[in-house]
Amino acid sequence: MITPFWRRLWLVAIAMLMVAGIIACQNAPVDNTSAPDAENPAPVLLNGTGASFPVLFYTRLFSEYNQLHPNVMVNYQDTGSAAGIQQIISATVDFAGSDVAMTDEEIAQVSKGVVLIPMTAGSVAVGYNLPGLENDLNLSREALAGIFLGEITRWNDPAITTTNPNSTLPDLPITLVHRSDGSGTTSVFTAHLSAINPKWKSAVGSGLNVNWPAGVGIKSNAGVSAQILQAEGAIGYVEYSYAKKLDMATAAIENQAGNFVKPSTESAKVGLSEAELPDDLRIFVPDPTPPDAYPIVTYTWLLLYETYDDPAKAAALRDVVQWGLTEAQSFSEELGYVPLSEPLVSKATEALSRIK
Repeated sequence: MITPFWRRLWLVAIAMLMVAGIIACQNAPVDNTSAPDAENPAPVLLNGTGASFPVLFYTRLFSEYNQLHPNVMVNYQDTGSAAGIQQIISATVDFAGSDVAMTDEEIAQVSKGVVLIPMTAGSVAVGYNLPGLENDLNLSREALAGIFLGEITRWNDPAITTTNPNSTLPDLPITLVHRSDGSGTTSVFTAHLSAINPKWKSAVGSGLNVNWPAGVGIKSNAGVSAQILQAEGAIGYVEYSYAKKLDMATAAIENQAGNFVKPSTESAKVGLSEAELPDDLRIFVPDPTPPDAYPIVTYTWLLLYETYDDPAKAAALRDVVQWGLTEAQSFSEELGYVPLSEPLVSKATEALSRIK
């Protein structure tokens, strides 16, 4: 029988292997030694960086596209949304990823122009490590904000026990974990906290980087996941696909309707269901209203230039992104993401046509 200790070590090992596997897949060489012709076109290498939130989807997308089009190799490094935005502004990559749409001020710094393409959507889960209470924890809006403000420091605090009357919560210190790098996941999470808690909004606010009042900072969704899995009493926020992949215990979070809802593809889909689709495709849903909605949801974007110096790169990017908006949506749900709606795919395809 596997003990809780060894199970945690096994899950941590899986988390680290996920990171290594992603990097290996992204950097695998492509054999394009034959001379280019109609049946064997010239190789195209596309380099991107940015958000770790969608990296499991992007890894699958770029890998499967490469199998269909061996001449196109896409190298994507999950360095965080802040790095993605900065690299697009600095023009050091061919494209970038971000869980936060670029602002008008940021777009104005890019001489080649920017096209924002939503590629998938999902939720931010609150993962925790309490043996014996796996997937059986309710967190109110008060408790969620209180924990991350550093005001609730033990698991048997009344703010937590009140919403968990059928569970025995331990007299154990809370080990709080948050992102240390510029993160779109952080921006989504802190935007929700700002929407539900006036003190958080005034004292901390929201953004890719915030001045955390408590906790320890760890880089990337994979890093935060590993820290939660190995530290009993830990709690933190991670992209739902990581929690699903690692079988991490996740809390049911109180939504605006007063219901406790666990993260899932379906509850995230409900959370995004009332989102309006503006022409610029910058969509934000900090606190959804439907009764069955999971309350911490987001879209995630690819950031592309409007014009490219290399026509081959422009053509390859248009094609791989179009494939991602259509065929690749079929495997997003199994990875823990929310497939894009047909109206959004239509708008994104129209925006994609601007790339030259």
